[in-house]
Amino acid sequence: MKIAYLDCSSGISGDMFTAALIDAGLPIEKLRKELSSLKVKGYDLKKRTVKRCGVKAVKFDVEVIKGKLRPRKLEDVKRIIASSGLDHDIKDKGIKLFEELFKAEAKVHGKRVSSVHLHELGAVDCLIDVVSALIGLKYLGIEKLFCSPVNVGGGTVVTEHGSLPIPAPATLELLKGTLFFSGDENFELTTPTGALLVSQLAEHNGGIPVMKLTGTGYGAGSRNLTNMPNLARIMVGESEKNRGDNTVYVIETNIDDMNPQYFHHVIERLFSAGALDVYTTPVIMKKQRPGVLMTALVEKEKLDTAVNIIFSETSTIGIRFTEWSRRTLQREHGVVQTGLGKVRVKKVITPDGTSRIYPEYDDCHRIAKKTARPIGEVIRDILEDIEN
Repeated sequence: MKIAYLDCSSGISGDMFTAALIDAGLPIEKLRKELSSLKVKGYDLKKRTVKRCGVKAVKFDVEVIKGKLRPRKLEDVKRIIASSGLDHDIKDKGIKLFEELFKAEAKVHGKRVSSVHLHELGAVDCLIDVVSALIGLKYLGIEKLFCSPVNVGGGTVVTEHGSLPIPAPATLELLKGTLFFSGDENFELTTPTGALLVSQLAEHNGGIPVMKLTGTGYGAGSRNLTNMPNLARIMVGESEKNRGDNTVYVIETNIDDMNPQYFHHVIERLFSAGALDVYTTPVIMKKQRPGVLMTALVEKEKLDTAVNIIFSETSTIGIRFTEWSRRTLQREHGVVQTGLGKVRVKKVITPDGTSRIYPEYDDCHRIAKKTARPIGEVIRDILEDIEN
């Protein structure tokens, strides 16, 4: 599978994203041809080679012809995209992206989505940047996008509403659920368009996944920073076969003042809510009191639910959680017919292509109770049947 990792340690904007894709292999003429189907006039595309802190990069600009820029509502943008000659998947993704953008703008300005206009973002500029990013990802064959934590910069930015703190309200709204930080530079390093693209298109927001690198691209921003090059760097590669690299959140809390009988109920609720694993460890806490360390592993979208369950079902008053990278083997699930009946099994495939098969414990337990045989014998007979 072809994947890419976007390094946003020096910020991200729509033009930096597209520039990095151009540097990674997206031909500018291909981009022009695809964008022409939008039937939008009043702009020109400019591509040039620049250096940032000695690193060669592509600078991409959407130059709007003076007097041609006009505000557009969400329905205007949706109509332009839907009536274009772009591929259907690009149309669908483009419309969804702009729906998220307009929702964020409406929320921070206290308006209805239908009444929001693209003003300071630049209606044409924003439209071209977003669609260009989608065209580039498709052209390069990138199936999954990952990104680093996002540097938003610092200080203030001047808008039509006045001077606003960085990150700007719309940028901050769009970055919900995305890891970001503020560096030492007092500039706006991440724009709302950039925040929109990484928050909606990247499946993971953390460290570099395992990949075999096949290409790189550097997209330049407009700043000449003192501590780092103002670049968005994209790394394109192939993910390794049989490696399931992803991230999970590890939730922990120490408890020393709760009835131990309650843990069974809490653990059941966490598993029902989608936790990947839950376990407890006996610990010695302050003042040498015996306690329990409760740990749960959850995916990003389950984090808030799991935290709320622990707060509501236990006596803890504080929970900590961290994002961990993990690697899993490829797994397949099925049902096999054995001499003892049907048994669910899990097949695990190792990196060298060999496999291991594990019978489902609950099925083995059920058969052992039904036949009044030791469970070890039941599992042994089931494995012999599977192997033969």
